[in-house]
Amino acid sequence: MDHWFSSGAADSKRVYNPLMAKESPWSETLLKSKLPRLITPLPGPNAKRVIDLDNRYISPSYTRSYPLVARRGRGALVEDVDGNIFLDFTAGIAVVATGHCHPEVVAAVQRQATELIHMSCTDFYYEGMVELAEKLAAISPGSDSKRVYFGNSGTEAIEAAIKLARYHTGREKIIAFYGAFHGRTMGSLSLTASKAGQRTGFGTLLSGIFHAPYANPYRCAYGHQAKDCCRDCAQFIERELFKKIVDPREVAAIIVEPIQGEGGYVPGPPEFLQDLQRICREHGILFITDEVQSGMGRTGKWWAGDHSGLEPDILCVAKGIASGLPLCATIARSTVMDWKPGAHASTFGGNPVSVAAALVTLRLVQGRYMENAQRMGEYIFGRLAGWRNKFRIVGDVRGKGLMIGVEIVEDQQTKEPALKLRDLIENLAFAKGLLILGAGANTLRLAPPLLIDQEQADFAIDTLEACIREAESLASKPN
Repeated sequence: MDHWFSSGAADSKRVYNPLMAKESPWSETLLKSKLPRLITPLPGPNAKRVIDLDNRYISPSYTRSYPLVARRGRGALVEDVDGNIFLDFTAGIAVVATGHCHPEVVAAVQRQATELIHMSCTDFYYEGMVELAEKLAAISPGSDSKRVYFGNSGTEAIEAAIKLARYHTGREKIIAFYGAFHGRTMGSLSLTASKAGQRTGFGTLLSGIFHAPYANPYRCAYGHQAKDCCRDCAQFIERELFKKIVDPREVAAIIVEPIQGEGGYVPGPPEFLQDLQRICREHGILFITDEVQSGMGRTGKWWAGDHSGLEPDILCVAKGIASGLPLCATIARSTVMDWKPGAHASTFGGNPVSVAAALVTLRLVQGRYMENAQRMGEYIFGRLAGWRNKFRIVGDVRGKGLMIGVEIVEDQQTKEPALKLRDLIENLAFAKGLLILGAGANTLRLAPPLLIDQEQADFAIDTLEACIREAESLASKPN
């Protein structure tokens, strides 16, 4: 059997196909599976050993929802160190857009690693990096020419956007939103406002940051219905911030997630997002969209902002851009990205191996998986449509494409968040072979790889239904 295939590039050589190799890195069971297969109690003996060592040597700042110790991944499946196989509806927190270890991505990484791993783009040139920047510019919203800065992670993309906005405008102030998560380094953390624990204990953060309400129709800050909520949340900036706290002439940027990620998978209504863009245009403020979690085809379009017709001055992307390798991009209008040499850089940003993975990822997302995300998203939403009537603890179902949030509440009328029930459902799902994570205080997030099929979607929804029923039953029992 041939272990090699053409990568499709005009000047490429035949490249190694790990799926066809005699000594495959994947177990035979994983290769033949489409759905979970559990063979040990959870966690298994090998997982317990690793977790004990983790407890001894790894930073306690990491959050773990359940004891998964991953060893291998393929497509939408993950195998743990004991041979248990799980269906992954987290995609490594919306990172492995093309699935775990996609053979074409793996082949590109292997080929690049034999040619050049690093030289540092801060001082030298990479052909692949220029090619990737050209492609990112082409798929970015708006007709203006773009330029691209490369870093390693979502928080670095945001840090670059903060610095660029201040540099270009000569202004200092930035407006972000309650519920936002933009990262954990000091600049991006100053914009983040999703959980107090993420900011606690770190002293004074970046100055000149102001927060406004995010338009969440299910939990409107003003108690309004959807349309009025959109209007009031956007106009809070003009009526309150601009008149009482900060002169708009001192504001460098407004930054927003078109769909809040860690804030609970909350889609910003188009009217709200468009109003923010209008405010920016009227006051000479840069409009920044954080598409770190929502971009790269996850919502069925390249960018979540595309659903609302947004054309940001600066767009930040990471997570799904390189199918699991560390890479981020800050994409800006050429007229905005006008900083001088030495103003900002990153030793590892735009690493050749990560760039090689990203080039294949873009091709796969555009050719196959973005359309699949739209189709599978519509299918899943169809199955979730009656959940508020079926389950008394489901308060809201929302999202776009394969970025779906299910908010868990104690009571549908009071909307009291059900934090413990949400966590219970996560753990019940893990015990049945389904990997999901929370978002916000009490929301379940569904963010599978973009290649899932209907059989896998059905398994996930059937499993979640069983878990929610069990959680409801346990919640109704007296203590």
